Amino acid sequence: MSTAFETHTIHQIPPDQRHGRARDLFAVWFSTNLTLLTVVTGALGPGLFGLSFTWSTIAVILGNLAGAVFMALHAAQGPMLGVPQMVQSRGQFGFYGAVPIIGLVVLMYIGFVASNFVVGGQALYAALPMTGRRSAILLIAVLSLVPCCMGYHTIHAWSKLVSWVAGAVILYCLWLGYEAFPPGTLRDMHGSVAGFFSTFSTAALWQIAYAPYVSDSSRYLPADEAGRRTAFLTTYIGTVVGTALSMILGCMVALQGPGVSVATTLAHLAGRQATPVMIVLSLSIALGNAMSLYGGALSAITVLQTFVPDWRAALRERLVVTCTLVAIALGMALGMADSFMKSYAAFLDLLMAIMVPWTAINLTDYYLLRRGRYDVASFFRRDGGAYGYCNIPALCAYGIGIAIEVPFMQNGFHTGSLARRLHGVDISWVVGLVVTTAFYIRATTTRRRA
Repeated sequence: MSTAFETHTIHQIPPDQRHGRARDLFAVWFSTNLTLLTVVTGALGPGLFGLSFTWSTIAVILGNLAGAVFMALHAAQGPMLGVPQMVQSRGQFGFYGAVPIIGLVVLMYIGFVASNFVVGGQALYAALPMTGRRSAILLIAVLSLVPCCMGYHTIHAWSKLVSWVAGAVILYCLWLGYEAFPPGTLRDMHGSVAGFFSTFSTAALWQIAYAPYVSDSSRYLPADEAGRRTAFLTTYIGTVVGTALSMILGCMVALQGPGVSVATTLAHLAGRQATPVMIVLSLSIALGNAMSLYGGALSAITVLQTFVPDWRAALRERLVVTCTLVAIALGMALGMADSFMKSYAAFLDLLMAIMVPWTAINLTDYYLLRRGRYDVASFFRRDGGAYGYCNIPALCAYGIGIAIEVPFMQNGFHTGSLARRLHGVDISWVVGLVVTTAFYIRATTTRRRA
């Protein structure tokens, strides 16, 4: 059992157990994005924001290129520090100060898992109607547990298989979508500035939302400079290519069947090949969900370990926490299955508010202020070691970052006063990044001088 299941949890990976190649991260992040949830997110451009296919595609590509920069910068932290991403947050926020941030991230993981359960269940039901809607969701939940429970090594191995199989299916569906386009589709340029920036922001946010667990998949890699650079490049290219292809397919699907679920439209588009196509895409969700569950379990263990510093979680504890997260996500999925798009849009808005300030603080601290030099042992000390119990400037920067985003937000549930003046253009995440970074640098340097 010890050879098949990962036994490490949140503590630093010893140097003699570091292995692998940084270029393998391409398959991890390429395959993780070849899911129906990514396709659904791409469908928001034409379906919710009213863009033509051409403008949706441009916004999706540019948004992924921009957001993936921040996401991939986290990949280099794994080899250098050897701990999960959210454990490292103790270096910015303090031993106890990181707890509320990590708690919000756990909720984010649960939301992603629940969303994947719904979309995967819809796809499986479309392929195999005899399963029933709720049974299909339950089956996706069970399948998601397998790679997650086995851990890091199995996730990496499965990613290579999914890259080839699901990648071929996505390309096949893209070709079908192109063939089914009505004449003049590519010349159609309707849309609005607000719709373009909303689609752009959605794509960028998709990438930034990965930030809390990017280094979870790279922390076993050897700690060397060349590996750090390669980790950034392979993660960046893999996540951009995989996400862009899936989201462009979503743009196509939204135009093929407006007002109809993505799974149903995609099944109709695939025709006689609908069953194998939908089965592959629904089962590929198991890998994406495994990543979210894996990171969620490590983050939840980090919160628990904060209050029991001498506790060293192992395989059994990770499995118990994982099953608990699955049960919560499953309850959410069954509850929102009938109003998924509205619930998912609200979830994306929540992500934007909580993730952008965190990633700004983390990357600023790691690359600009400390330049990757951390006392990892202090992450696990009861008194917080070099980072103390609570870093007030960091928490203030985080709170200010969230507050500054609200007036700039534009969505179906909230329109900020400044967003109205910008004619509905949502630039909240850009403002959040800039303001949080500036405030954190100023507060941190002032504190050190004092």
